[in-house]
Amino acid sequence: MKRILYHGSKDLISVPLFGFGNTHNDYGQGFYCTENIELAKEWASSDSPIGYANIYSLDLEGLRICDLSTGHHILNWLAVLLENRTFDLSSGAALKAKEYILETFRPEYKDCDVITGYRADDSYFAFAKDFLNNSIPLEKLSEAMRLGKLGEQVVLISEKAFDKICFTGAELVNNAIYYPRKQERDAAARAEYRETKDKFDFADSTFVMDIIRDGWKNDDARLQ
Repeated sequence: MKRILYHGSKDLISVPLFGFGNTHNDYGQGFYCTENIELAKEWASSDSPIGYANIYSLDLEGLRICDLSTGHHILNWLAVLLENRTFDLSSGAALKAKEYILETFRPEYKDCDVITGYRADDSYFAFAKDFLNNSIPLEKLSEAMRLGKLGEQVVLISEKAFDKICFTGAELVNNAIYYPRKQERDAAARAEYRETKDKFDFADSTFVMDIIRDGWKNDDARLQ
């Protein structure tokens, strides 16, 4: 089985290289792609005149895939994010929450070849920080992941996965068109989040301090 992937960049990348990239990306060092070419074009856009939506075919046979969107719950995704991204957490409660989530809900994803899951751009990052600071409940964090249709990413993290990806071409990106679209999508997510952030029932909501106090575990039925 093969999957068509797109990687947005200011450069043509005919041979993705294993072992390169920012170690503090969402899921660590890897090659970040999407199955949506329009999203790839937005991700490619910057203040330069043009970019590229690089196109690849990935042979999935024999690859181990960790799906953080459907195969795991939201706290698994958050634990991976906490392990890789740099969080500015000033309160003791938020630091305690980070420690508990990492110890309790971190999935074994580093032995996989490919990771798929939510993309934690600046908007999603703000949602996650609000949850850690006990400002929004778990239910609101789960709801926030669907805001703005920010999309999911497919990340190659093993050398085996890099050996099974093949460049098939690229589409030129007009940044004058796609950079505003990227900004609009992000703004839509932020606006929708602000509008709905405080709309929840305290009696039926679960905050991170509730999870810690009640000793939730990774297989807790309330997370399924």
